[in-house]
Amino acid sequence: MSCGVLIIEDEQVLAKKIAKYLAMKAFDVRVAHNGRDGLAEMERFFPEAVLLDYNLPGDLNGLQVLDQVLKFDRGTKVILMTGQGNVRLAVDAIKGGAYDYVSKPVVLSELKLMLDKALRQSQHDGQLAYYQQREATQSGLDQIIGVSPTTIELKAQIQRIINATRGLQSGSPPSILINGETGTGKELVARALHYSGARANKPFVELNLAAIPSHLLESELFGYEKGAFTDARERKPGLVEAANGGTLFLDEIGELDLSAQVKLLKLLEDRSVRRIGSLRDYEVDIQVITATNRALEQLVQQGQFRQDLFYRLNTLRIRVPPLRDRSGDAVLLANHFIQQFSTKYNKPGLGLDARTALDLAHYAWPGNVRELRNLMEQAVLHCDQDCIMPAHLSFMPTMHSNAGPTTQPTSPHSAESASVASSSPADDQLADVERAIIERTLDQMNGNVSETARRLGISRDRLRYRLKKYGLGG
Repeated sequence: MSCGVLIIEDEQVLAKKIAKYLAMKAFDVRVAHNGRDGLAEMERFFPEAVLLDYNLPGDLNGLQVLDQVLKFDRGTKVILMTGQGNVRLAVDAIKGGAYDYVSKPVVLSELKLMLDKALRQSQHDGQLAYYQQREATQSGLDQIIGVSPTTIELKAQIQRIINATRGLQSGSPPSILINGETGTGKELVARALHYSGARANKPFVELNLAAIPSHLLESELFGYEKGAFTDARERKPGLVEAANGGTLFLDEIGELDLSAQVKLLKLLEDRSVRRIGSLRDYEVDIQVITATNRALEQLVQQGQFRQDLFYRLNTLRIRVPPLRDRSGDAVLLANHFIQQFSTKYNKPGLGLDARTALDLAHYAWPGNVRELRNLMEQAVLHCDQDCIMPAHLSFMPTMHSNAGPTTQPTSPHSAESASVASSSPADDQLADVERAIIERTLDQMNGNVSETARRLGISRDRLRYRLKKYGLGG
């Protein structure tokens, strides 16, 4: 069933007619014929909307019932039904908190449209209360920065999935599981799938499962009705309902306990959700994306993760490569972050010293892109020159590389790496890396120098100098 509607109308023929019509449209409908019975039904039924007649028998008229309904649950959408020409009454009802009014005789199709609009507004109100949607311009596929073969293949895989889901003719899109080490950018991949896909204008709702206590997880995901438990003072739609029409991103899916896994499996199989304390299931149309840095196959073998849920989540799988496997991307990303933070801290014109760039290119980055980003922010804060030097990284604790021979720098800020970088072979190696990065990026940007400079995070003049230095034209 879609949503619950309570009809409070003393004209039994009219009430039956409306109830039959709405039931055919997949609403869960209850009927009461006076104000007292209607309020009693509210406490049993918890409807999302109430169709309320003004002229009711007994000691409560429509406006008095309206006041009691909103005191019981201020999120309920109330539509008042009045006789023709009673504009003053309609105005009083809207001032009293009614969503809208319709005049009798009621046109069922128009009533249905008004009801749909009211319920969409109710869902929107719930969404605003529980999440904030980032701007799509900050979360698309072009925000995955890199020119290494592994990054290019990652973006191509994402684009293939986006193209496939755009062509979906019916049903819900397949679930997507994103695997990768901590700090590789799994959330960025999830956002790219959403904001570059067919659901870009719909909600993107994310939840880090490791950050929510297990006893609160069900209410956060599925919501609850008023009175479902001691502190449930009013209805709260869950994050699943907030994501309706869009994408639900569940990060750290490997941390989900077994009892919650059962409920998530039901959601994926039935595409419906039931709030805690509710008697109704609500259909939802969502794209489910999950992410983890753990091997779910091993968790399945250990009995910590349901096998059937794993198969449901693993319909499509994306592996995000660690930064150490993205040859050349570290320097490119470093320049990108320097550009961001130099603007943030009003230090324009900052760039990387050649020795620093070589250190960054050789370091193994156990913390991946997140570690690089944090390092660049602190380097920009400490830098008092035009270039970020190895000395500007000396405040970071020593981190050991697992990248290979001891002749390579073991840290992006160690004294040894600075001395190695100053030697002629190292300078030649850096030049080869830098030339390859610039050449690949220039080719990606179809020879556009301005766009290439923007992607590399350097000024146009600095890029032109390097193009001339390496004989790349431009």
